[in-house]
Amino acid sequence: MNFGFQFFFNSILLGVGLAMDAFSVSLANGLNEPKMTKGKMAKVAGIFAGFQFLMPMIGWFCVTTLLELFSAFEPLIPWIALGLLGYIGGKMLLENLRFHKEEEKNDPEFSKALASLAEIYVNDAFGSAHRAHSSTTGVADYLPAVGGFLIRKELEYIGGALESPKRPLVAILGGAKVSDKIGVITNLMEKVDTLIVGGGMAYTFFAAKGYSVGTSICEEDKIEMAKEMMAAAEAKGVKFLIPVDNRLGKEYKEDTDVMVVDSDSIPDDWMGLDIGPKTEELFADAIKGAGTVIWNGPMGVSEWDQFASGTISVAKAVAAATDAGAVSIIGGGDSAAAVKKLGFNDKMTHVSTGGGASLEFLEGKDLPGIACIATK
Repeated sequence: MNFGFQFFFNSILLGVGLAMDAFSVSLANGLNEPKMTKGKMAKVAGIFAGFQFLMPMIGWFCVTTLLELFSAFEPLIPWIALGLLGYIGGKMLLENLRFHKEEEKNDPEFSKALASLAEIYVNDAFGSAHRAHSSTTGVADYLPAVGGFLIRKELEYIGGALESPKRPLVAILGGAKVSDKIGVITNLMEKVDTLIVGGGMAYTFFAAKGYSVGTSICEEDKIEMAKEMMAAAEAKGVKFLIPVDNRLGKEYKEDTDVMVVDSDSIPDDWMGLDIGPKTEELFADAIKGAGTVIWNGPMGVSEWDQFASGTISVAKAVAAATDAGAVSIIGGGDSAAAVKKLGFNDKMTHVSTGGGASLEFLEGKDLPGIACIATK
């Protein structure tokens, strides 16, 4: 498609609509990877139907539907839709932008074409703020750009917890690999009073202490780094907690045999899949009395009932601390999913909508989708 000509044509149509005192909003989405979809009509059908239900109005157009029904006129569809939209007012939902290869390349011409659909750009997708794509950063080069209410809420809570937290600040990190959280641990080490490590990543720290980890997940190439992190915490006066006991599985499957052992007594042919009951008490005591709690990552394979107890106990401890006056922030991704599944969403101060975005924010990285609007 000729994006330059589309930009020119869209500008004319938008001007006509605005001159007639119409009000319109264009919505863009990037849900799912293109390779994950099968039927074209199902690409955005669900979200389209949801918006129709939530925001009924005259003049709702879905470019996807028009493209499917009149594919022979594809080059004209965006212009026709925008013209009608501006004429009668309403809202337009664009196709999943990630079906266009130009989106992830942050192609200038594609960004300009998207910008031609509007006069103001509002980014309220914190979950994709760590991506430098056309719809998250490129459009801001051609339009006045601002953040939405959700972006503001995320920045206020996560940014506030990192810059001026209510003390003591307790950070809880879980998940499978130390390598996924190196940046987070390094950044938080300068800010927290207590750092709690659970989940699969804990077993690399066990190995750093000389413990046998059996068949548990362990990153051999990160053992020295784990030693350095524990030494750094001690030098800085940061309380660094790892599990003292664990729920083990004979195999990595939901209905495997289970036993509980201390962290320095894991048999060679067993694997750690959750923290144990003594660790649940240890972590709960550390969370009790916290002024601010940041939690990112489950304590075990929480989607399996046999190994969900550790994550549930931490969720209860964080909820209790919140009820006592602490500010609790749950990182997106697996942490948010676990909290939601366990029914603790409304017991936390803030549950982030960004998995990768919240993780990079906790690392102290600049998020492209935030940086491009912060300078406006």
